[in-house]
Amino acid sequence: MSDQQLPMVGGMPGDDPTSRGGERLGAASQFVETERPHSAAQAHFDAEPILEVRDLRMYFPVRSAGIIRRTVGNVQAVDGVSFQVPKGGSLGLVGESGCGKSTTGRLITRLYEPTGGSIEFDGRDISKTSSRGLKPLRREIQMIFQDPYTSLNPRHTVGAIVGAPLLIHGILPKDKVLPRVQELLEIVGLNPEHYNRYPHEFSGGQRQRIGIARALTLQPKLLVADEPVSALDVSIQAQVINLLQEVQREFDIAFLFIAHDLAVVRHFCPEVAVMYLGKIVEIADRDSLYDRPNHPYTQALLSAVPDVRQAAVGGRRERIRLEGDVPSPINPPSGCRFRTRCSLAQEICARVEPPLLQIGKRHKVACHFAGELGHHPERPVTASLLGVDDTGTPDPGASPSIEVGNDPGYADTWFDLQRKTMAGA
Repeated sequence: MSDQQLPMVGGMPGDDPTSRGGERLGAASQFVETERPHSAAQAHFDAEPILEVRDLRMYFPVRSAGIIRRTVGNVQAVDGVSFQVPKGGSLGLVGESGCGKSTTGRLITRLYEPTGGSIEFDGRDISKTSSRGLKPLRREIQMIFQDPYTSLNPRHTVGAIVGAPLLIHGILPKDKVLPRVQELLEIVGLNPEHYNRYPHEFSGGQRQRIGIARALTLQPKLLVADEPVSALDVSIQAQVINLLQEVQREFDIAFLFIAHDLAVVRHFCPEVAVMYLGKIVEIADRDSLYDRPNHPYTQALLSAVPDVRQAAVGGRRERIRLEGDVPSPINPPSGCRFRTRCSLAQEICARVEPPLLQIGKRHKVACHFAGELGHHPERPVTASLLGVDDTGTPDPGASPSIEVGNDPGYADTWFDLQRKTMAGA
C-alpha cells in the first residue's frame, strides 16, 4: 500500500513528501511548511516535576566463560544520572551511541530494574516496585520505540496491536475497543478503516504512527520516546515530530525525548541533557546549551551540526574533532570520563570526578575547566569547591563546599564562572 492512499485526517497529511494543497517537506530541522507552522516547543519550567530521577545507576554484570561462571566486571551503562521532567514538558537526552540514553529510558519505564538510585514518578518512588505493582504504572508511563519495523508484532493486525492495552487493563469492554482504536488511528493521521491490516502493509512513517497510537491508548502522563524518528526518511521525520507536538499539546503529556539529532531535539525540547559514557556532562535550557555550551564534549557535538544560518552569511563553523575512541564502560577512566579525549585535561581530571555544578539559573556542567568555547580557564574552577588544589590533591586548609551536589533540580543560587563566586537571581 502506498502512502498516497491515506487521506488527510485532522489537518495532518499522510507520509507523502508532496502532500495535498501543494505543501512540501524540507529537511528535518526546517520541519513542515504549512499554513500553520509548528513553532519550537514552549518551556514548562514553572510546572511541578512529573518525573524526578536521582543518582540512577544500571550495571550489567559481565560473567566469565566456563562451567562456573563468575562475575568478573560490570558494564556501567548508567552511572549516577539525575534530572527532572516537568508536567506537560519535555527533556531531551542526547549523546553518542552507547552513552546510556536508551538504557535510561528503559529504566524509567521499568523494563530494567535499576542497580541503584531512585525514580520518583508523580510523587512515588517506582525504582523497586514489584512486577504486580507495575501493572497500574504501565497506564501512566508508555514508550515509543526506535525501530517501527521490529516494535510491532507482524502476526497481529493494527487493531489488535493498538487495542491490546485496553483489554489487558480492562479499560473498555471488548465490544467497545474497536471504536476507540479507530479514534486513535484518526488522531495520529491514519485511516481508521485500516485497523484490520497488518504492519507489513504500511510504510515506516505509518508504522511509527501506529506505535504512537499504541502508546496513547491508555492516556499516559509520561511518554519515553526512544529516537522515534531516527529510522525514518528525513521527509517523514518532520511529520512525526509535528504529530508528537500536536499530541503533547492536546493531551498535556510529558516527554523524555531520546535522540541523537540535535536539530530535532532543539525544536522539540525546551531543556536538553548531554550524556557521555553513562553520565550527564551538561544539562541546561535550550538557549543556554545551544548558544553557550560550557563542556568541551557538548561543544564538539554542536560543532558537527550543519548550521544553515552560518552558511547564509558565509564562512564555516570550525569543526572540533575528538581524538581516540569512547572508552569501555566496563573499565571507564578515573576522574572525568571524557578526559581521555579532551584537549583541556590536566592532572586533576584524572584524580577527581567533576561534580555537576550549577553555573546559571537553569544550567549545569560537569567539567573542571568549564567555560564558553575559546574562553576555558587555565586553572580548575572546581578546586576550591571540592577542597583540593589545582592537581586534585586534598588541601588540608580547605573544606568542600556544600553547594556542590547531585540534585536533580536547580537551586536559587549558582556558581558564577566569571567572578568565581556564588550568584543568584
